[in-house]
Amino acid sequence: MTTTTRTFPLAFRRFRRLRRSEALRALMRETRLSPQDFVYPLFVTHGANVRAEIPSMPGQYHLSLDQLPREAEELRSLGIPAVLLFGLPAAKDESGSEAYDPDGIVQRAVRTLKQAAPQLAVITDVCLCEYTSHGHCGVVSGGEVDNDATLPLLARTAVSHAEAGADIVAPSDMMDGRVAAIRAALDDAGLGHVAIMAYAAKQASAFYGPFREAAGSTPQFGDRRGYQMDPANSREALREIEADIEEGADIVMVKPALPNLDIIARARDRCSLPLAAYNVSGEYAMVKAAAAAGYLDERLVTLEVLTAIRRAGADIIITYHAKEAARWI
Repeated sequence: MTTTTRTFPLAFRRFRRLRRSEALRALMRETRLSPQDFVYPLFVTHGANVRAEIPSMPGQYHLSLDQLPREAEELRSLGIPAVLLFGLPAAKDESGSEAYDPDGIVQRAVRTLKQAAPQLAVITDVCLCEYTSHGHCGVVSGGEVDNDATLPLLARTAVSHAEAGADIVAPSDMMDGRVAAIRAALDDAGLGHVAIMAYAAKQASAFYGPFREAAGSTPQFGDRRGYQMDPANSREALREIEADIEEGADIVMVKPALPNLDIIARARDRCSLPLAAYNVSGEYAMVKAAAAAGYLDERLVTLEVLTAIRRAGADIIITYHAKEAARWI
């Protein structure tokens, strides 16, 4: 019998030993997903018995208030602990007044959810773009978004959400100084227990297209590049995050997630606060469209995407995939 002797480089290492079975791969896995990592966005609207699918976001819906208890129960059964609310107003005006109306759609949605599911963490998006007739995130003066004139309206909106029962308010407008203004207003209103999740590094991204259809928030003139970040700037993103922390944010967010895994990782290295990442509508729609065309395996790709966001350093993932991913994990 002839024995073949093989020689290998001195530094040869057998990584494959720990990949031989699913049990071994699971044991060695460095990054793990859990439904408790997820926040599920909801689009709430006026009316009754409304459950209208959003064409550009298959599986996502415009929901009337009477649909929310059903959503809350499904999320509870899946182990998803939190929602992020976006509102579609009954009417729009120049100042976005339904955003801060105590009986506005988001305020009513918060009360409905808190009554139906007290254990659910309710986060509210604080911005004016869905509510203004011009579609911008703040007060428009002379064709420009007036940063300082917008701050009192954002603070008023946040207080109205907190008074309705929101656990966390999440300013997404990208006005300078809005976290400080909201923190002061909450504290002055005796709502110091309400947390702020700041959209700290939010880029002027092309990935928001489906969301703007869903929320009816497309600007009627110009764009948002004058206040949302240039996607080319990573050092600026870190300065934005640092500023929001200094102003009193409890959680900071990077948005969108997939084009910014590097920024998530750098923020994680420099920041000890909870770090959120928003896996946005365009990222979701791309996966859905490619899966529908048979180009990729939706389950495998979705879990790979979410794992990458978690691996980069995000503690919290805001994602439209939350329900499906929770079932697949």
